[in-house]
Amino acid sequence: MDRHDSKSKDRDPQFTAKEVARLTWLTARMAKRHLAGPDIYQSDLERRFDRIVDGAREREKRASQDADKRRR
Repeated sequence: MDRHDSKSKDRDPQFTAKEVARLTWLTARMAKRHLAGPDIYQSDLERRFDRIVDGAREREKRASQDADKRRR
């Protein structure tokens, strides 16, 4: 599937600089934990990562709804 397909529900949103920094930091922490061993708990970091991505998607959705309201 084309990454820029507008009908794709799983497409990545545009991230703010703060979100990019937080996602990078969490990815580095997950990598560090992975190096510590396969039995190390990572679900907490994965949930935080997912919440940031979901928040960015919600922000984009609200922004597009606001833009639609302004066009009317």
